[in-house]
Amino acid sequence: MADGASPLFWRIKRLWDIGLSIILLPVLLVVSGVVALANLRYNPGPLFYTQLRIGQGSVPFAIYKLRTMTGDASSPRFATEEGQRITPFGQFLRGKRIDELPQIINILKGEMSFIGPRPEQPAFAKQYSERIENYDLRHSVRPGLSGLAQVELGYTASDISAARKLKYDLSYIRNSGFGMEAYIVRRTIVTIITEFGAV
Repeated sequence: MADGASPLFWRIKRLWDIGLSIILLPVLLVVSGVVALANLRYNPGPLFYTQLRIGQGSVPFAIYKLRTMTGDASSPRFATEEGQRITPFGQFLRGKRIDELPQIINILKGEMSFIGPRPEQPAFAKQYSERIENYDLRHSVRPGLSGLAQVELGYTASDISAARKLKYDLSYIRNSGFGMEAYIVRRTIVTIITEFGAV
């Protein structure tokens, strides 16, 4: 898919991803330690949670998160369907997007970027690819920790909302550049403060 940015932009974007991830590694270590201690009382169980997602070129990878739920999370579900299994402490982590912090490891590994379309679970990606025209085009770039669709619409809970989010994902790719990145960063900060879209 053609995009609005030069190859130089994507190279600089990757270097920025690597540099910022390295800077944030100590933050991840401190936050993980604090959450591990809090989990002893408020959310007993493993600290981290992994789930298979679809990345650039439709290649699957394991995404890392701080665990926010109880029970088995092996079957694919919409985020909006998981409310009953999210602990109060987990809700706090999700509301402030702290649970997403371990994804800086995915960014360092080259599986993700700070900004890009959010990676989808394989079952949903396959479903959307069959039902929504041009859905696979969103896999032409690295998925992101935050993205235009996320800051504009929040979580997906149906084929209809997935189609709406796809329009934003493709708009991000077509209009990619430093201005778009800055806009999404600003909106992401607002999203974290307001907890927009938090389950």
